[in-house]
Amino acid sequence: MTTLTLNLNPIIKLTDDQFFQLCQENENIRLERTAKGELIIMSPAGGETGSSNAGLTAQIWIWNQQHKLGKVFDSSTGFKLPNGANRAPDASWVKLETWNALTPEQQKKFPPICPDFVVELLSPSDSLKETQDKMKEYRDNGAVLGWLINRKSRQVEIYRPHQEVEMLESPATVSGEDVLPGFILNLESIW
Repeated sequence: MTTLTLNLNPIIKLTDDQFFQLCQENENIRLERTAKGELIIMSPAGGETGSSNAGLTAQIWIWNQQHKLGKVFDSSTGFKLPNGANRAPDASWVKLETWNALTPEQQKKFPPICPDFVVELLSPSDSLKETQDKMKEYRDNGAVLGWLINRKSRQVEIYRPHQEVEMLESPATVSGEDVLPGFILNLESIW
C-alpha cells in the first residue's frame, strides 16, 4: 500500500464535517488525517494483505459475536482520535459501554473516540517506522491494547499504556488479554 501526505493547511483547514464529506465523496480512496490536519492518501491493499486482514477481522468478529462485549470494525472505519487525528486501523474493537455513550450522529460519522483495541497489519509497502508511530498514537490516545503484525518478519509488536513495546517472534497465537477476554488470534492464517 502506497501512501501520500498532502498538506492543505496553507489553503484550507477542513472541519470534521468537511473531512467526513470528502471521504464519502471519494469512497474508493482511503483517507486519514494527522493531528496536524495533513491528509494521508493510501492506495488499496494488495490481495495477500487484504485476505490476511479479512481473516484477522473475522476472528475478532466471531469472538465478539460469542461474547457481545463491544463492536468490531474493519479497515474502512475512521475514528476521530482525541488528538484531532482521523485514523482507520486495519481492525479495531470498542467496548459496548463506550460505543453506547456516543450519540446516533456520532456513531454514523467518524466516532470521536479511540478504539480500546487496534490492529495494524503491515503491508509490504508500508513504512515500519510510520506504522509504529501510528501505534504509539493509538496508545497515547486511549487504546488499551494494540498489535502491529509484520507478516514479512513474522513479528508482532504489542502496545499497552505506560509500558515498553513487547516484541513476539513468530508466535502461533497472540492473546487478547483482559481487554478481549478469552480471545486468541490464530496467526497461522495471517502469516
